[in-house]
Amino acid sequence: MWKKTLPFAILALTAFAAEAQHAHASKYAGQENRAIKSLSDEDIAELKRGGGWGLARAAELNGLPGPAHLLELKNEIGLSEAQLEKITALHGDMRTKAIAEGERLIGLEQALEDKFRTGTVSDDELRRALSEIADSRARLRFIHLSTHLRTPAILSAEQVARYNTLRGYTENPCASVPEGHDPVMWRRHNNCN
Repeated sequence: MWKKTLPFAILALTAFAAEAQHAHASKYAGQENRAIKSLSDEDIAELKRGGGWGLARAAELNGLPGPAHLLELKNEIGLSEAQLEKITALHGDMRTKAIAEGERLIGLEQALEDKFRTGTVSDDELRRALSEIADSRARLRFIHLSTHLRTPAILSAEQVARYNTLRGYTENPCASVPEGHDPVMWRRHNNCN
C-alpha cells in the first residue's frame, strides 16, 4: 500500500517545501538587480522627465489642480489662450526645476548605493547622505506642491470644479471647508467665490 501512496506523499512534500520557500521570500526579491536599489526604473524615468512622482498628492487631492493635468484636460476645462499661456509657462518652470532636482536626487541615491555596494559606508557618512537625500526630496516636493498652489489663481471656480470632476474627485472643494482648514485660506486656494 505504501508503494501506491509514496508518489503522492513525495508530491505533497515537494509542494509543501515550495510553498514554505515562497512564504519566506522577501517582497523585495528581484529588486536586487536594480542599478539603484531604492529607485525602480519607473521612478528614475519619472524623476528624469520632471514628473510628479506622487509628491503633490496633498494639493491634488485637496482640490488644487496641477499644470500638467490642466494641459492634458485643456479642452474639457475650456482654458482660454491667456490661461493656457500662463499654465504652460508655470508647467515649464516647474518641469525645469523638477528635472534638475530629480537628477540631483538620483545622483545622491546612486552615491548611497555605491557606498553600500562596496561596503564602505560609515554611520557619519550614512547620516550625511540621508540628510542630503531628505533635503533633495523636500525640495522636489516643494517644487511640485508650490506649483499647485499657484494654479487656482489662473482658473475660475467652475474650471477648478470641472478639473476635480474630470480627475474623479467628485466632491466640490468649494461646497464645504474640511475640518481643520482655515475657511478663508481654503476658499482662496480653491478659487471659491
